[in-house]
Amino acid sequence: MKANKAESNPFELKKRFIPAGQKISNNSSHPPEYWFIFQDQKLLVKKEEDGSLELCTSSPESLGYKQIYKRFFGHYGNTPCFIAEIPEDSPLQNNLHFYGLRSLFGKIDEEHFNLAGRAIQVLHHHHEHQFCSRCGSPLVNQDSELAKSCPACNFISFPRVSPAVIMAVSRGNQILLGRAPGYPEGMYSTLAGFVELGETLEETVKREVLEETNIKVNNVRYMASQPWPFPHSIMIGYSATYDSGEIEIDPIELEDAQWFSVDKLPKLPSKISIARLLIDNFIKKFS
Repeated sequence: MKANKAESNPFELKKRFIPAGQKISNNSSHPPEYWFIFQDQKLLVKKEEDGSLELCTSSPESLGYKQIYKRFFGHYGNTPCFIAEIPEDSPLQNNLHFYGLRSLFGKIDEEHFNLAGRAIQVLHHHHEHQFCSRCGSPLVNQDSELAKSCPACNFISFPRVSPAVIMAVSRGNQILLGRAPGYPEGMYSTLAGFVELGETLEETVKREVLEETNIKVNNVRYMASQPWPFPHSIMIGYSATYDSGEIEIDPIELEDAQWFSVDKLPKLPSKISIARLLIDNFIKKFS
């Protein structure tokens, strides 16, 4: 049986990203640069007169900012990409503002958002791994790759990626959607959860659905994936079909969960999210 999958993955970068440490051929002696400037985990953007937002790709030096952290983290195509962090008391120019990355979801160029997601994960790693977990010595950046190493015991610390599954569970022309605390009013989405030690991804899908809703599923099929930098996850999307059980929610995880028919769906997540991709793929079966 052929696995169901999305026709394409909209979350992939349109150009190749080459991580720091890998060589590229670049004929330009002064190539343009992308800078991702953060202050207290918030990204610097330009707010235009019409209210639209655009990434500020200028270097901190050109804007007159002092840097407390700087790192080259790769090339987007032939464009070098840098991350910088500036002090919290740095003054802002009139059209420059800092926004939390999550709040920029769907409001800035998608490629810039995806690259900013990579950048902020490098920053998280920098903040969370100052000292060696083996011997306690200060860590230093490696030039050959995006990692830190311990000069005392040679331990290497790589940026962490936490795998999580997200799944569209269907029962005929109905889809199982849940509402977690903190969702916008009236919005429901697909279920999701982190992978535990020793689990396959398919086992995680079955366990998470059962734990959160008391529903057993089968026919688990991979669909697509999406980097999710909040703070350092990779969301791996699946479809699954109802096997047995009646809905009994885990009140710690969910406020509500229901079966929704394809013609009576609630408010759904943004189209830029993999949750919406999974839901839209379900809808296409009945259009």
